[in-house]
Amino acid sequence: MKLELSLAVTQNERTQPIIDGAVAWDAIEPIVSVLDPGEMFWRQLKFAEFDVSEMSLSSLFIRAALGYREWVALPIFTARRFFHTEMMVHVDAGITTPADLRGKRLGVPEFQQTGAVWERGILQHEFGINMRDIHYFMERGGEKSHGATTNFAPPAGVKLTYVPETSSIAQMLIDHEIDGTLHYISSLNAVDRSGVDLLTRPELRRLFPDPIAESRRYYEKTGLYPINHCVVVRRTLIEAHPWLALNIYNAFVAAKKIGLARHLADAEPYTRLGLIEPAARAALGRDIFAYGIVAARPVLDTIRAYIEEQQLATNVPPIEAVFAPQTLAL
Repeated sequence: MKLELSLAVTQNERTQPIIDGAVAWDAIEPIVSVLDPGEMFWRQLKFAEFDVSEMSLSSLFIRAALGYREWVALPIFTARRFFHTEMMVHVDAGITTPADLRGKRLGVPEFQQTGAVWERGILQHEFGINMRDIHYFMERGGEKSHGATTNFAPPAGVKLTYVPETSSIAQMLIDHEIDGTLHYISSLNAVDRSGVDLLTRPELRRLFPDPIAESRRYYEKTGLYPINHCVVVRRTLIEAHPWLALNIYNAFVAAKKIGLARHLADAEPYTRLGLIEPAARAALGRDIFAYGIVAARPVLDTIRAYIEEQQLATNVPPIEAVFAPQTLAL
């Protein structure tokens, strides 16, 4: 008899085989829900709705630093992006390089979200832009923010204004009430309300005109391909059924293998959203979408360091205290 588990995932080429049933699960019967990440994380953080789900790395580490231990993480990294290459600016904002961001007004769905943590960290360490050099306009507020579950307050010296509920990051940017986006989510869901494809707007442009070139530069210099999602399982379930950790991990690994094979012909997973271009793939010599702690440890150590550096949490627990012990050698 299989153990029935509720499972929430986002939709991409690495999770689609789980969604469409192409993956065979060992001793598990998943009941799958497909959600936008912002809504999924909010529902998990506030209501703990699912037995297994993707989870924001930043929120996971911040809650762990606060003493919450309801989840055990698995090194299944379903989403990675070079987030800083997606930043958008208004053409009349006088921003041509990252240095021009000092003193500017940038929209962000949520200050503590993983993509924003990566972007601030990269702006600081690659371009010398301190997080206090920017005035942030945050769209999520109140009970529908992830920060409501982590006692979020802007770090000392950070200027942050909440976007009025009658407006959105997209509208403020189009109207040039803000100068650009630190991070942006175009999908409409329970927590995000912009819903505009900024790339179609003539008054807006990318901060990095060639995102693939900047992605390659950053990757070649640092070796980091930023991760923003892992997978979490209820701790009570792992304690009752220790075999769950590796069974779930193996199913997601199989899904990734199937999903990437489906897209090899057009190399879409490597080129969409400013990822590594096809010509660079062979030179990498490894799976840039690798799951497991061993391959991802430099990335995980970096995001942990950024969380503390940006004063979102203190004494963030080590990786060994957050991820399932069965997975630490993977």
